[in-house]
Amino acid sequence: MRKSSISIVFLLGLLLRSLSAKSKEEPLAPALYAFGDSLVDSGNNNGLPTLNKVNYMPHGIDSSMGPQGDSTNGKTVVDFIAQMLGLPFAPPYLGLSRAQRSQIITGVNYASGAAGILPESGRRMGKCISLKEQVDYFQSTIEMDLARNFKDLEAISDHLSKSIFFISIESNDYINNYLQPDYYNTSRQYSSQKFAGFLMHHLSEQLKKLYKLGARKMVIFEIGILGCIPSFTNANNSNGTCVEEVNKFVFEYNRLLPVLLKKLKSDLFGSFFIHGQAFDSGLNVYQNPCFKYTNIPCCIVNHNETKLFIPGQAPCKDRDQHLFWDSFHPTQAANAKTAAGCFNQSTTCSPMNIQQLALIKKDNPHFDLIEVD
Repeated sequence: MRKSSISIVFLLGLLLRSLSAKSKEEPLAPALYAFGDSLVDSGNNNGLPTLNKVNYMPHGIDSSMGPQGDSTNGKTVVDFIAQMLGLPFAPPYLGLSRAQRSQIITGVNYASGAAGILPESGRRMGKCISLKEQVDYFQSTIEMDLARNFKDLEAISDHLSKSIFFISIESNDYINNYLQPDYYNTSRQYSSQKFAGFLMHHLSEQLKKLYKLGARKMVIFEIGILGCIPSFTNANNSNGTCVEEVNKFVFEYNRLLPVLLKKLKSDLFGSFFIHGQAFDSGLNVYQNPCFKYTNIPCCIVNHNETKLFIPGQAPCKDRDQHLFWDSFHPTQAANAKTAAGCFNQSTTCSPMNIQQLALIKKDNPHFDLIEVD
């Protein structure tokens, strides 16, 4: 069992080194811009008044940089994708000074732990940056920072049209909103089908805005196996099994996402949308024999509302065999499999993988930034 888990990391290391060698000449994309929640947050929550902070040990224990604000023991999916593209890690927007922001053209991470599509999702535990706010920050990046590095709007547009945009942010609209009727009334206002449609409407608005700002190549991840995360499997007498009622809510959302992306692809000229099939991919990883522990977190978590790592506690030693780092977030080993499945395979993303997306040339010979109201 241990030998199999090591081989996953070893093979991924060979892939990263191979891609890194190729990227010394030129990366596959000029930049990676990330939007999302704690699955991809790289430290934006560090300076916010919130309980959702993970900038302490043993988070990042397997990273040379130590705890930076990532909810895992090492790299997130976005970190792996950046490496595979031949790019540096996308730094957290709020962790950069004004001077630093003006110098970065290889991408920025706007993700925020506990955040969702809806502004109110996750706010019960403090401040977080909703998807709309993240897109607004991206607009500031264009107007305040990229404008300093490119000669005109056409050059900025060319840069953005070749860049990769990664979005994964819907989980907290369920975990920290719909599934908490004591604090939110959305489950009383909407049936599961109508709530999924409500979220899809708001997601569509932000994807359209990203397009208007210049994004052309977008990777949109659906919700993963929410009912199988330890927060649910180890609660309410679930006996370690997946909570199918929660997964049914997820299904209502996930079945609408590819329909939306297909429509946007048709409506927005020159756009490309990849659908990250996180549920089926997560289920495959959940059933993968390389992961010996699928519902046991690698760390000792607290029993308050965050269910995050207790600071200073030693994590498990066999981290490559654990699927989950804490009650919500996957380990680096699990992130590696998800990233590889979406980057150069066909197991996670459709209708193409990220490597194929990055190599697509512009259909439209001229992309103009469209003014956003």
